[in-house]
Amino acid sequence: MAEERPGAQQWVPSDPTLADLRSAVQECRGCELYRDATQGVMGEGRPDAPLVLLGEQPGDREDVEGEPFVGPAGKLLDRALGDAGIDPDDVFRTNVVKHFRWKGLRGKRRIHQSPHKAHVEACGPWLDAELRLVRPTGVVLLGGTAGKAVYGSSFKVGETRGRLIEWPDTRPLAHQPAWVLTTTHPSAVLRTDDRDAAYAALVDDLRVAAAQL
Repeated sequence: MAEERPGAQQWVPSDPTLADLRSAVQECRGCELYRDATQGVMGEGRPDAPLVLLGEQPGDREDVEGEPFVGPAGKLLDRALGDAGIDPDDVFRTNVVKHFRWKGLRGKRRIHQSPHKAHVEACGPWLDAELRLVRPTGVVLLGGTAGKAVYGSSFKVGETRGRLIEWPDTRPLAHQPAWVLTTTHPSAVLRTDDRDAAYAALVDDLRVAAAQL
C-alpha cells in the first residue's frame, strides 16, 4: 500500500518562533515516519546564528532526547568545530528530516535507516521555516542527504566538498545564505577505518567556513 505523504506544510505555523516550530512538529503527519519515532526533533542553537549545520535526520539518542546532534556524532562535531575555530555555542544545528527512521535493533540501540527522497521532500517546509527565522550567513551541509535536499538528486559531496558555493535559486529564501559549504557527516567519520584522517579532513573543511564568519 502506498504511504500517504502530504508534506509538512499544513502543520507549519504561520509567522512562528523557533519554540512554535518545536511544538508544532510533534503534530506533524506529513509522512509516515512519525509513527515509529519517539518525537519530532527540530533544530537547536542560537536563533540568530551566523552558521547553520544541516545534517540528515535525528539518530537514536536524538530521538529520545528531542535535540539534534546529542549522540556520538554530535559530540565529534562539537570537537571538530572547536578545532576549526568555531564556537559550538554560536551555531544552529538541524536536520533535513525531523523524525528518526530506523529498522531493527542492535542490542537496545535502534539501527539508523536513511530517509527516502520522499521523506526529505515532505519535511522540506520545516527546514524552510527554520532558515527563514535564523537567517544564517552560511550553511554547512553535512553529507549527501543534506546536499540533495538543497540542490537536488544529482548532488554529490565529492564534487563540492570543502569549497564555497552559492545557495541555489531553486530554493528561494527572502534572506538567502551568502554561501554554502559541503563536508562529510560526522557519523561517517565514526564509521571509517582511518578515523584520524577523516576527522582531520572534516576540521579542514570547517576551517573554510570559519574563515568566512
